[in-house]
Amino acid sequence: MQVVTICVGLCFIGACLSPYISPEKFWCIGFVGLAAPYLLTILLLSLFYWLFVNIKWGIAIILMLILGYQQISVVFAYNIKNNFSEEKDTKSIRIIDWNLRGFNGIDNDKNSKKLLRSELAESILKLNPDIVCFQEFNHSYNNIAHPNETANNIGLFSDELPYYYFSKDYQTANGYASGSIIFSRFPIIDTGRLKFPKGESALFVDVVNRHDTLRIYTTHLQSFKFKKNDYDNIEKVENNDSMALSASKNIFEKMKPSFKRRAVQANLLKEWTYKCPYPNILTGDFNDVPNSYAYFTIRGERQDAFLKKSFGIGKTFISLAPTLRIDYILPDKRFVVKQFELQDEGLSDHYMLIADLRLK
Repeated sequence: MQVVTICVGLCFIGACLSPYISPEKFWCIGFVGLAAPYLLTILLLSLFYWLFVNIKWGIAIILMLILGYQQISVVFAYNIKNNFSEEKDTKSIRIIDWNLRGFNGIDNDKNSKKLLRSELAESILKLNPDIVCFQEFNHSYNNIAHPNETANNIGLFSDELPYYYFSKDYQTANGYASGSIIFSRFPIIDTGRLKFPKGESALFVDVVNRHDTLRIYTTHLQSFKFKKNDYDNIEKVENNDSMALSASKNIFEKMKPSFKRRAVQANLLKEWTYKCPYPNILTGDFNDVPNSYAYFTIRGERQDAFLKKSFGIGKTFISLAPTLRIDYILPDKRFVVKQFELQDEGLSDHYMLIADLRLK
């Protein structure tokens, strides 16, 4: 038990250092950040054991937990009273963030996929949002490219959210484009885009709401880009398959460059957003957990809407593990977070994030 406690304790201390050590230079720290919730759980169980067996070891664990307060504080939200109302306060703005999974849905049935686009739009518009930020959004500017489906996905939202800015990170000759997009009920007076060296981009819109100018950012950081064989490898590891060691190696090799690229992207995003002159909100799919270098670097002094108004661990990605909160709405301190909600519409492998924010 002593050996286990020492090993877990050292790994937890490593997790505590993850906000300060860039995976670009030390990629192992990325894996430690992913494991932080599990390390914390083991430490808490060990604490109960050692308090009865050897008080000195118990005190040592308590000191480690105190040292890791910053990491513990972002894992779990403690707001028991979280009754989300679809009726929006007239003085608040409602912002939605959602990774759409390329409008592909999670159902393999062809008939279901035909209905996906309209269902997805309805599930959003019924909430009466003012700002909607999407990742993995796509649109076809040429109907010939999709003879059976025009894929006019911008048109799904244009009646109620007429203003938008689309990153178009990936484009083809036949008029197809994909990337991140911000829709707004309010007029857009300025836009900007930060292209990452590898991967997609970050973008912003400046909108005018009454007499206030607000800036909304959204981004999609580097993903692990797991394919079917990668998920099969993960399953082998979970089931202690005879090929588990080889599978683990393949997964690690795929994850290493993603940690490094996200660190670079997080640094660029921090620098780009640092001197914003307006009250602003940063949203997006960071593809990294709250215990990561990317999260702490990007968040800085911002609020985390989930931590302010929700309860639990707040998983936002459906697959793999129950601790993957990788999507965020981060308003600066000039906003009050009035409401926050995670909704699983069964239309993507990510949950929809909804927040009502009021400018102080």
